Amino acid sequence: MSTRAEPVTPAMLRSWPLSKDAASKDDRGTVLVVGGARRTPGAAMLTGLAALRAGAGRLTLAVAESAAIATAVAVPESGVIGLPENPDGSVRGDAASALADDLGAADVVVVGPGLDDADETATLLGRLAPLVRSETAIVLDAYALGVLVDLEDVYRQWAGRLVLTPNPTEALRLLGRDGVEMSAAVPEIAQKYQAVVTGQGIIADPVGGWWEVAAGNAGLGTSGSGDVLAGAVGGFLARKATPAQAACWGTYLHATAGDRLASAMGPLSFLARELLDAFPQVLAELNT
Repeated sequence: MSTRAEPVTPAMLRSWPLSKDAASKDDRGTVLVVGGARRTPGAAMLTGLAALRAGAGRLTLAVAESAAIATAVAVPESGVIGLPENPDGSVRGDAASALADDLGAADVVVVGPGLDDADETATLLGRLAPLVRSETAIVLDAYALGVLVDLEDVYRQWAGRLVLTPNPTEALRLLGRDGVEMSAAVPEIAQKYQAVVTGQGIIADPVGGWWEVAAGNAGLGTSGSGDVLAGAVGGFLARKATPAQAACWGTYLHATAGDRLASAMGPLSFLARELLDAFPQVLAELNT
């Protein structure tokens, strides 16, 4: 790894352009979001909508069965799958079998937003791993990150096509220790898990690439913000970005949208859902 992170700027992103080939929605890729327990289907919705805002062509949301109808009504742009849940409303670990067909069609699978049971999530990841196509990119967030440290058989299967989006607490859990700054933790996680990692504006890949987004503010530390970031990364992956490219574009988009909202509404007053409405203008400026 170099001794200094490369700044992610508009000029840098324009020199690393995304594919604009989009004759149909199939050309823009399919994203499958697996998450959304009974209490938290909104997390999966935020992730899916962010993927569409980033340019993905198709979206499927897989959420707890009790939340499926409401989710389908709330996000009419998406197909929705109802997943088996336990009595507490958490998605069950054996839900992977209900996803076989959709996993076969997905270009990107995002797992974690809105999951709320560690044991069920660990089982779910273990059963998903052999069902995901070898060319499909994976993004893990939230509870899927919290259990990953004990699932080496899973993350080794996804090496080279995996993106992790930890917050500081999740980063320390992934490393199994305390007292590590994100600037040091993110590259270490990337090497350990053979994944691209983005956390608090730091992005690293497992072969020494290291980038930093200077944008962002305290207002991004709000409920649902991480779900939006995971979705943005997933959307860019669907458009055939590399994992590192998708992480840099997604992190910059998320942070810059937050800065625009903080300027207009105050640093602690905007909602995660409002990031979605700020995305198009930021992307339009990058694509000029």
